Amino acid sequence: MRRRFRRKPKRQDIIPQMRANNAIFAPRVIVIDEEGTSHGEMTIEQARALATEHGLDLVEVSPKAVPPVCRILDHGKFHYQQAKQFRQNKVHQKKVETKGIRIGLRTDEHDLAFKKNQAEKFLRKGNKVKAEILLRGREKAHQDLARTSLQEFLKSIAVPYRVEEELKRFPGGFNTIIAPE
Repeated sequence: MRRRFRRKPKRQDIIPQMRANNAIFAPRVIVIDEEGTSHGEMTIEQARALATEHGLDLVEVSPKAVPPVCRILDHGKFHYQQAKQFRQNKVHQKKVETKGIRIGLRTDEHDLAFKKNQAEKFLRKGNKVKAEILLRGREKAHQDLARTSLQEFLKSIAVPYRVEEELKRFPGGFNTIIAPE
């Protein structure tokens, strides 16, 4: 039998869904109206009646408070503004990439200089750099040489940086992560 291709649903923006009107189940709530004045603690039925009297929705803005805090406002407009704020914050986030530099134990001086220039360029752009030294075969018996070689490579980098992850062993050799200051 033929398998059917199923599309994954589109990922919506991760905005906390606020409960509104009949979805609020707390017996007593604190109510704040559209101007921001507090009406104090009241039963959920009284709060819903007050919201319909104003022609707006009762929205639970702080569900973890005891008792929960609800506001009287236009739920659609509130959700739209929250989504807009979420998207705007997402645009202004600074995304830091981790770039990789791999060297070997027998890498020539010219190649090391080229890799050093690449690492400096990445650091100037504000990216983190993961520097790795790979060991093959019998090179794994000379871990002390690999460690010193990677440390010498890091010392040759002229751009100021800070070490985010110390030099550590992994199955293929050693690695470290550095970030610009």
